[in-house]
Order: sequence, then C-alpha cells, then structure tokens
Amino acid sequence: MTADVHGYFNELKEALTEQGFFKDQDPHKLIICGDLYDRGTEALQIQAFILELLAQDRVILIRGNHEDLTMNLLKNWHRCSYLQTHHHTNGTIDTLCQLTGTSIKDIYTDAENVGRTILKNPYIQKIIPTMIDYYETTHYVFTHGWIPCTPVRIASNKMEYVPVTDWRNADKTMWDKARWINGMEAAHAGIIEPTKTIVCGHWHCSFGHSRYENDGGEFDNTPNFSPYYGKGIIALDACTPVSKKVNCIVIED
Repeated sequence: MTADVHGYFNELKEALTEQGFFKDQDPHKLIICGDLYDRGTEALQIQAFILELLAQDRVILIRGNHEDLTMNLLKNWHRCSYLQTHHHTNGTIDTLCQLTGTSIKDIYTDAENVGRTILKNPYIQKIIPTMIDYYETTHYVFTHGWIPCTPVRIASNKMEYVPVTDWRNADKTMWDKARWINGMEAAHAGIIEPTKTIVCGHWHCSFGHSRYENDGGEFDNTPNFSPYYGKGIIALDACTPVSKKVNCIVIED
C-alpha cells in the first residue's frame, strides 16, 4: 500500500517494483490512501495505471484532501474559482490541464468549454466516485489524514484532539475535516483505534521522525521521509516532491 503519490508515476512504479507488486502471483491489491495528483507532471500515466487496476479489481482508493480540492474547484467553476491562488499553489489546476490536454491560457480564454472537458474526464467520472473515506481489515484501518476527531489548538505549536465516539458513521463534514488532520499528532494525542493500527498519509513522515524520535528535521537537517511507525499508526507520506520517493509497504491481513 501507499499514499500521496501526487503525480509522480515513475517513483510510484519504482516503489511498487521494489515491493514485488508486479511479480507477486498471490492475490493482492494496492491500497492508495489519497492524493493521487497535484504536484508532479505524470498525471496521465498515473490515470492510465489506476484505470487499469480498477478494471482488474486490484486497487482500493481512499479519498484525500486533494481530491476534495478538485471537486470544490469544479463545484465553483462558474464563480471563477480557477482564479483562486490556492488552486494553483496546490497543483489542482495544473493536474486538470495535464489530464485534459488544456492549458491555463485555455482556461482563462474559454473557461466554460474547458470546464465541460474536465467534467468528462475519467478522474471525475470514474476514479473519484470509486474513492471511500476509509477501508478496514481485521487489524488495520486505512484512511488519508486520520479518523474523524475534533482538533483544538491550545498553543501556537500544540493541538489537542477530542475523539468522536462513532467515527465510522461520522457525517460528510467530519470526514472532509479528517482528511486535513496530521495523523501522527492525533495518534500521539491518544486518538487511536483500540486493537487496530491506522495507516494514513497526508502529512510528511519527517514530522513524526523529527518530533517524536529526534531523527533529523522536517525539511532540513537530514530529514527522514521513510514510513513512520508509532503506537496505533503507520504514516506513509514521503513528501515526494522533496524526497523523490514514494513510500510503499506490504501488509498481510
């Protein structure tokens, strides 16, 4: 399984190859914990790969906050949301241009037509509708940011998290917010699932290694972007734009 591929197909393929995904003859599926696109330049290659896996029933897709950003952009397209800075800085606009063969100039000069083209794309028609908030096995819960809980800031650099009793049945608003939570921070604040390990993405693993293990810094001082393992958590976001790697692990359950 993996997370936060963010448009880096070659790095994803390399990670899967290292873990034997393509050679393993036993039945297995790839779980991706959100954020397929929005950083790298290989959106078309990733889309073709994901569509192939979907056709073979070999992938489970968890929805990430970047998928939410895409849908929010399209929902408000008629209000010129494509002009908003965060849709450019987060890579959302660039991804949609890659997937549709259009350009930012095309959007600015003929936004209505580009919008119709985007809405017909398999990313919107097939991939995002397949995505789920979480996937659960006997010993693991797979999600993007974290399970629903309520963050409360108690200092400039410290958060507390209030648990949600029946998080599995949380409403859409709670799940939307959960996709933005730093799972490593929430886990260390006690928001874990008894008897299970939560596997997540979203937040760069170097945060956990730096904050809780004194292992490098977050982005300097030899940061460690390898998977972070803690009590009740495995975090996978390799911060691929910086590390040039995608984290991938094998879980048997």
